[in-house]
Amino acid sequence: MSPTPPAKKPAEKLKTASLEKALGYKFKSRPLLKRALTHASVRSQREKSDDNERLEFLGDRVLALAIAELLVEMDADATEGEFARRFNRLVRREACARVARNLCLGPALILSASEADSGGRDKDTILADACEALLGAMFVEAGFDIARDAVRRLWMPLIDNAPRTTADPKSALQEWAQGQGLPLPEYVEISRDGPDHAPRFTAQVRVGRHTPAEGVGASKRAAEQAAATALLQAKGVWPAEGSADAHE
Repeated sequence: MSPTPPAKKPAEKLKTASLEKALGYKFKSRPLLKRALTHASVRSQREKSDDNERLEFLGDRVLALAIAELLVEMDADATEGEFARRFNRLVRREACARVARNLCLGPALILSASEADSGGRDKDTILADACEALLGAMFVEAGFDIARDAVRRLWMPLIDNAPRTTADPKSALQEWAQGQGLPLPEYVEISRDGPDHAPRFTAQVRVGRHTPAEGVGASKRAAEQAAATALLQAKGVWPAEGSADAHE
């Protein structure tokens, strides 16, 4: 079965020119730019390297290093856990998709007709992957310094608007899980004891294959927050309090 032909888009050169202007970089290699913008939905059986998946893999690493370096430069007093929480917010799919929308990347994407018809130009996953693929392509053509400068310029609005800390452990755990590409946390009530006027709940949280953690509280929500805190502490992305400790 032959692949679905790419959706035809008018004024393609104008769209890529607009994208490059927003990106702050003009590609010398047009085939490289085209590959960065080509979604896997147009992949053929004989030309498996013509889509952006390999560039996305590379760009993901470029983004991670550039963001980590920038965060360390910006805050000499932050703890490793604070860095990790901010880092996860900035490299997660939603953040990359937001940058892609700021670049107006969607109209320049090369998609199959079926993917384009199903709203692919505004899907977070497709936008985020293409955004990282562009960074990977910049790295290939111009080196890390150029790609890093683009990351700093494009991600700075997200850094400026991001809170320094996350007060809610459940929200922090969800952000961490999404940043790691893991399933959302799952909470289970383990037990409830004590008198009605002073109940004691025990909750367990599990994220993918990581060792689950437990927490205790005077309400179901408080127990879940305590369990989320315990798991975050076990992963080193939440400040340790008291004698809380856990192992992988």
